[in-house]
Amino acid sequence: MPRKRCCGKVEHVPCCRRFVPENSAETAGVDLFLEELEALRLKDVVELDQIACAEQMEISRTTFQRILHSARRKIAQALLEGQAINIEGGHYVMTNRVFECVDCAHQWEEKPCTLGGKHGYEIACPACGSMKKSKLENGIKQACGGHQHTHGNGCCGHHQ
Repeated sequence: MPRKRCCGKVEHVPCCRRFVPENSAETAGVDLFLEELEALRLKDVVELDQIACAEQMEISRTTFQRILHSARRKIAQALLEGQAINIEGGHYVMTNRVFECVDCAHQWEEKPCTLGGKHGYEIACPACGSMKKSKLENGIKQACGGHQHTHGNGCCGHHQ
């Protein structure tokens, strides 16, 4: 029996979760998992090499390759066959966001921005109330094993 794959770390959740071809009444489509979209973002948008992508997602390089291959195959299938793309589910862990206040240098963490959550521009510094802040990319603190994070469907089993 194959072992359960650990959750891939996902930093960005898209604002749009469904893409439908023009003039389509089709309700079914291809399900693209959130960790697959994150793999595409890191490799094709941020343009990291596969080793850096795997490190960012905290998974092995071979697991990253499988996720990326699956994502590209699903998107190609949807585009060629005129299917909708639904972005949902998967094996993932959402990371907390870390901000630093420009005015008072206070650093703090915010829970992941999911649908209905607060985006960065809506968050004020808890120390001084300033809206001037920057997001710290390398200041993310997250791991399976104690820190607060949100799991997707079919998680790695660390919290089951």
